[in-house]
Amino acid sequence: MLVLSRATGEAIAIGDDITVHILEVNGTHVKFGIEAPVGVNVYRAEVYRKILKGEGQATHPVPAPNP
Repeated sequence: MLVLSRATGEAIAIGDDITVHILEVNGTHVKFGIEAPVGVNVYRAEVYRKILKGEGQATHPVPAPNP
């Protein structure tokens, strides 16, 4: 596992196509935004585990931005 420290306004690049932006840090809570190509699904870990187990499905996929 790679562990990084970032401040509000900074970002982390994952490969060529995914960027994680740190939007806000408030105590122990971090708000971040994820930029990823259309077709790349992004889930909270607990939701993804349920999908893998067949216990749930993504019911509200994020729509692609309008050009």
